[in-house]
Amino acid sequence: MSEQFQPKKFLFVSWISLSGDLAWKIKKEGHEVKVYIENKAEADVYDGILDKVQDWKEHIDWADVIVFDDIGFGNIADKLRQKGKLVFGGSAYADKTEEDREFGQEEMKKCGLNTLPHYNFDNFDSAIEFLKNNPGRYVFKPNDSSAGSEKELLFIGEEEDGRDIIEIMEHNKVFWAKKIKSFQLQKFVAGVEVAVGGFFNGKKFIYPVNINFEHKKLFPGERGPSTGEMGTLMYWNHASVLVSNTLTKMEPALAACGYTGYYDINCIVNGRGIYPLEITARICYPAISIQMEGITDPMGEIFYKVVTGEDFEIKTRKGFQIGVVVAVPPFPFSSEEILSVYRDSSILFKNNNSLEGIHIGDVKIIDGDFRLAGESGYALVVTGSGITVDEARRQAYNRIKNIRLQNMFYRVDIGTRWFHDSDKLQSWGYV
Repeated sequence: MSEQFQPKKFLFVSWISLSGDLAWKIKKEGHEVKVYIENKAEADVYDGILDKVQDWKEHIDWADVIVFDDIGFGNIADKLRQKGKLVFGGSAYADKTEEDREFGQEEMKKCGLNTLPHYNFDNFDSAIEFLKNNPGRYVFKPNDSSAGSEKELLFIGEEEDGRDIIEIMEHNKVFWAKKIKSFQLQKFVAGVEVAVGGFFNGKKFIYPVNINFEHKKLFPGERGPSTGEMGTLMYWNHASVLVSNTLTKMEPALAACGYTGYYDINCIVNGRGIYPLEITARICYPAISIQMEGITDPMGEIFYKVVTGEDFEIKTRKGFQIGVVVAVPPFPFSSEEILSVYRDSSILFKNNNSLEGIHIGDVKIIDGDFRLAGESGYALVVTGSGITVDEARRQAYNRIKNIRLQNMFYRVDIGTRWFHDSDKLQSWGYV
């Protein structure tokens, strides 16, 4: 903590255990931290690590900064800001840009972003008829606001006439209609998937911003079920065509709603343009842990400056950072029977004096040991940095070798797409 910066009181409010690693980092910087987790199945997560509370609203007056680490708190966050509280994350408008795909696309279009053609449906027969009359490659996307977990049924069509999506919908429409009330068909565009994210102080984005490349599937080569995230490659950027055509154009809309927090736009880019796919209007996971690998300023100071509207520059490392999620079964699924085998298992390290780059997931500390907690099997995020992607990868995977945890698994290819994607991005003028 900087000498001139006084300790603050941070209250983290969560539906599920997401931001413990960040909260722990801010606590270790010398601030007071309290954490609330709504999901009672995760009651033991962060035991021995963080001070947890049963009713976060009783601590509103205590807190200097309230951090909402997920969407769904927007209306509450807006009301707290109106009362003069300093709030990081959460806004009814910002939440809706993530939750409602159609709204998010329309808002980006209003702000001048180059959105892809997309069509919304609440009836599978209508969508099938549309594809027959308008053949082409599309991406099938359940709308987040109606689909819940079924949003993971996203499917990228491979056939140029769309017949693969037609077949999938025809064979699944009776079953899916009970779960998916609305969905979107978005025109497919080939290119490199890249996200641009930054901290917004109520008026503008703070520089540098974060350029990141997610790895969402469970298995190497982007195969298998979606997990939310298995790892990310990132670097920090002050100004580029990527930033000016995404985050910068959203500044007026975010300023109008009074948002303070983190905001991320995931895009497909190619030689013809930048096409935003979806918005993440909150802290990203495991990205925040990987960002802490690259940020050299204290996180508590950054969050406080963001919510107080300060214009400043974040100090970051040069080069690249990567993060790798280390998990055990049943991740990415839920199974009390399977998890019962692993719960309370110790996470050990060959060298206890070398824990740099080890970030906590759903864990607790008992008798000095990290132990698995909660119900997810999401254990750790291991990070590394370097001037080159190779160096960052080597550091992260060497750090994983220090971990001892039964049946742990992780992807071995985080960051390797860079070696061919970077040539494309450079030739198109994006890096």
